[in-house]
Order: sequence, then C-alpha cells, then structure tokens
Amino acid sequence: MSFTTPLRLATSTTARRIASPRSIANTPRIATRAFSSTPSKMVVHNLQAKPEFDTAVADKDTLVVLDCFATWCGPCKVIAPQVVKFSETYPNAKFFKLDVDEVPDVAQELGIRAMPTFLLFKNGEKVGEVVGANPKALETAIQGNL
Repeated sequence: MSFTTPLRLATSTTARRIASPRSIANTPRIATRAFSSTPSKMVVHNLQAKPEFDTAVADKDTLVVLDCFATWCGPCKVIAPQVVKFSETYPNAKFFKLDVDEVPDVAQELGIRAMPTFLLFKNGEKVGEVVGANPKALETAIQGNL
C-alpha cells in the first residue's frame, strides 16, 4: 500500500482551499526570497566605552575610521550603508561607530559638535576629519590616508 501526500507549496490560504493536489501547480505562489549566509568582508564595529575606543585608535600602521553618530540623526542613517560598503571596499582600514549619546565622554574629548563626524586615526594620531554625510569626501579622506 502506498501513501501519497500532496505537495504543499507556499500559496495563499484561499488558493490552497480551492486547489486540488492535481492542480496545485497552477495556483498562485507567494514570492519567497533566498538570503545568503556569506558574511561580509568587513564590518563596522560599535564602540561602547572609552577603553574600547582607546584600544581601537591605538592600532599601529592601520587606518582607523571612526563614525561619530546619533540614533536620532537622519543624515547618520542615510550614510550608514555607505560606510559599510567602504568597510568592504577598503579592507586595510578598520571601521568603528561611536554613538555620541551612549559614550558622551569620548564624544566630548574628541570635540564632536555635529553628526555625523568621521575621524580618521593612524598610529594613535588623528590624521583626518570629515563633518557631515558626504560620502565622496569620506572616501577621498580614506584613500589619502591608506
């Protein structure tokens, strides 16, 4: 004795009720999307305390790009995906984010007055600064300091 189970496709509830196992191939399907599980080449790390900042900036011979942002800042949200792309495009640089509201002591020490502000460090020293959501200026600063 053989048992056959009708194949269930991702279909709407109404279409499933109407369709018989023989005509299920003709029912409308709900679109599905496959996601890749491959990790991106680089990521932007979130700094949450002054010791993390000190360790990140002290990295020798590596360009460190620090994105000083605020969660309520519209331009910060707009440029964030571009910063992630830069982290993939420039794997020789390290990218970090600093929420000025969560780590105000570091933001004050750095003199952050506007968001977003991008600071570039090399060998523990500040070598560049870009104020505002200007991807071209940021990329130029990154290229000039690699």
